[in-house]
Amino acid sequence: MFEQIIITIATAATPLLIAALGELVVERSGVLNLGVEGMMVMGAVSGFAVALTTGSPWLGVLAAIIVGALFSLLFGFLTLTLVTNQVATGLALTLLGIGLSGMIGESFVGQPGVKLGQIYIPGLTDIPLVGRLFFGQDPIFYLSILLTFAVAWFLFRTRAGLTLRSVGDNHTSAHALGINVIGIRYLAVMFGGACAGLAGGFLSLVYTPQWIENMSAGRGWIALALVVFASWRPLRVLAGAYLFGAVSIGQLHAQALGIGIPSQLLSSLPYLATIVVLVLISRNRRLTLINTPASLGRPFVPDR
Repeated sequence: MFEQIIITIATAATPLLIAALGELVVERSGVLNLGVEGMMVMGAVSGFAVALTTGSPWLGVLAAIIVGALFSLLFGFLTLTLVTNQVATGLALTLLGIGLSGMIGESFVGQPGVKLGQIYIPGLTDIPLVGRLFFGQDPIFYLSILLTFAVAWFLFRTRAGLTLRSVGDNHTSAHALGINVIGIRYLAVMFGGACAGLAGGFLSLVYTPQWIENMSAGRGWIALALVVFASWRPLRVLAGAYLFGAVSIGQLHAQALGIGIPSQLLSSLPYLATIVVLVLISRNRRLTLINTPASLGRPFVPDR
C-alpha cells in the first residue's frame, strides 16, 4: 500500500516537474511565459492523437514535444519580435491552447489511448518496497530526474548557462557585450515549450492514457508557481514538484477514505497549497529579490 502511494505521488509529480523546469529556463532568460497551461494541453492532445493514429506512444511523445515547441515559437514571435506584453500574450495563448485542443480532440473523446509502458528489469523491479519505484517506472519519469540535474548543470556549470543567466539579469549589459539576447531568449522559450508539451504528452500517454478536454486541469499554473516556490533553482523545483504531487494524491486518498470533508474542497487542496506557498514566499522579500532574474518580464529592443 505504502509503495503504491509513493509511486502514484511520483507519477503525479512528473508533469509538474518537467513543465516547471522548462519555465525555469525561460524565466532565467528574462522572459515570463504564462502560456504553459495552453502548451501543456496542446501537447496532450497532439501526443494522444499521434499515438492513437500510429499505434506508437513514442511518436506521440515526439509529437507532443514538437507541438509544444511550435506553440512556444508563436509566443516568442509575439513577445520577442513584435514586443507585445508578455503577460497578456501568455494568457491569450493559454486560452487559445485550451480552445484549440478541445476542437482538435473532439473526435478522440472516449477512445482508449496507447499507453507508454513501464520499464521492467528482472530481479530489480521485483525488489520489495523500492523495486517498482526505482526500477519499474515509465521512461519519462527517469527523463524528468535526469532533466533536473541536466538543467542545474547547464545553468550553473557551463558558459552557455552563465550567458543565459546574464541575459535574464541584465539584457542591456549582455547586448553591449555582443550577446544575442533575442536569439538566446528564443531558444529558452522553445525549450520551455518543448518541456510543457512533453508534460502534456505524459498526461495523455502515461498518467491517464485517454483524451479529456482541458485535461491539464491547472497543472500549468502550478508549474509556474513552482518556479517561484523554488527560487529559480532546479533542485528545489524537484522537491516542490513532489510536495505538490503528494498534496494532489493525498486529497484523492482522503476522498476514497470517505473523510467528512466536501469533495470539492479536497479537490481544491493543490491550488490552495499553491496560494499558501506563494504568500509565504512573498513575505521573505530579500530572498525573492536575490534570486529573481532582474530583467524578468521586461521587453528588449536592441536599437531602442
